Amino acid sequence: MEPLSATDPSIAVLIADSNRTERQLLVSALRRHTEFVVSSCALEVNETLASIKSCGIQVVIVNPEDPRTRSKDLTVVRKLHLSHPEIAKIVLLHNDDQEFVVSAFRSGAQGLFGLAENPFRLLCKCIHSVYEGQVWATSEQLRSLLHVITQVPSLRTVNALGSKLLTYREEQVVALVADGLSNKEIAKELNLSEHTIKKYIFHIFEKLGVSSRVEVVLYAVSHGSSRDAEWIAASAGQ
Repeated sequence: MEPLSATDPSIAVLIADSNRTERQLLVSALRRHTEFVVSSCALEVNETLASIKSCGIQVVIVNPEDPRTRSKDLTVVRKLHLSHPEIAKIVLLHNDDQEFVVSAFRSGAQGLFGLAENPFRLLCKCIHSVYEGQVWATSEQLRSLLHVITQVPSLRTVNALGSKLLTYREEQVVALVADGLSNKEIAKELNLSEHTIKKYIFHIFEKLGVSSRVEVVLYAVSHGSSRDAEWIAASAGQ
């Protein structure tokens, strides 16, 4: 297949699916629509990258489910996102498992689509939408994503007896340290001065009995638990 020219109005679509029967059915259905130029390959990183290079692909539809084991693998989606962030990726879903939905977005998916519960015409609309830079997802899928965003990951620090060691503000600082933010970036996130953040980190070191940011993160991972975000205003009690 020749790469599309800059003036070609068609959308070049690649279907990456290890289920050959499903892949062929999807290719046949999409090829009935003249606005799509469709190619396909198995769900394998090198083969997918080679197809993108040779065919000038603009939208990739990925079925992450292994037809033999029914396990799901988003490796191809992540690799594509890192190497070709400009290409829109659609992940086919077989259920609305919250953890997988979030993982798909984190891997670089721009659209999520369930073939079983949606008419085929909506897939065509989904392709056009992600090609134009939009996000395609249901309200429930977006709620799953927002739920995760509003959580502080595994950073309620406790001692061996289960007693809290840090204040809410200190736990916020630890969470941001774990995310790799610098003191300056943490200060901006919490609307505090960089000097104040340095004081918090000093007190955190003392309370946890550590001497480095790496040790803070390791302590939080091994002595922590997830909780909803409790971002408090800078003017509140420190």
